[in-house]
Amino acid sequence: MTALTGRAIDAVAVLRPDVLRGATPARLKRRAVGASIVRVWRRAKAVVVDLDNTERLVIVPKFTGGLLVTAGSAAPDVHGAVLFRLRGGGVLTYRDVRRLGTVSIMNATEFARFDHRIGIEPLDSGFSPDALSAFLRGSRQAVKKILMNQGRIAGVGNIYANEALWAAGIDPSREGRQVGVAGAARLRDALVDVLSRAIAARGTTFRDFRDAWGARGGFASQLAVYGRGGQTCPSCATRLSETHAIDGRSTVFCFRCQ
Repeated sequence: MTALTGRAIDAVAVLRPDVLRGATPARLKRRAVGASIVRVWRRAKAVVVDLDNTERLVIVPKFTGGLLVTAGSAAPDVHGAVLFRLRGGGVLTYRDVRRLGTVSIMNATEFARFDHRIGIEPLDSGFSPDALSAFLRGSRQAVKKILMNQGRIAGVGNIYANEALWAAGIDPSREGRQVGVAGAARLRDALVDVLSRAIAARGTTFRDFRDAWGARGGFASQLAVYGRGGQTCPSCATRLSETHAIDGRSTVFCFRCQ
């Protein structure tokens, strides 16, 4: 969000304290008010806001959370949980319909501990076919479960794991050790492609998700399998199967193509 760079936080209003983690409303205000925003970036499924006082706001939106940037005169969002009022007008709001996400403020040591628990970013140059093959090799876990393990690979959610596995032609329930070098290379390329296209489309909206300007994500129209259980496979027209056998999450696949 380059529109936020250089903006100072003049006030913080905590409307739903249950979204805070590791901080009280008073502590959040004390550490954030008066600081300016240096950079907004992503780590795994978290949005990180670097402040010029060396603190970091870390927002983990989970299923229904998101950040919304509004003009100074805009009405507050009905699902607003934490409001950061910006100098010169405007509000950065953390909104969360079901309040499953979290808002934290971390110093350098706290953020280092947070970051250490997260795996490699799939869009980084270091995420090579060999790196993915190393994660899969020797594992008896389902390959889909490995993809969604944030301690190994950062930021891959259920939707994009489904899509990448279909594109790579790999059964989601196959053990990681059975994927092989060629399969790992296909899966790596498919995952990078799916995530890149999803980012370009500003995410996937089925119901609650909105981007920072309140717009719906546009990737749902590009989904090949997720949410399409019982419909035809885009590749072979076989009826897509759906199961919840892997960690209780919806897994949609084509038994012919995968």
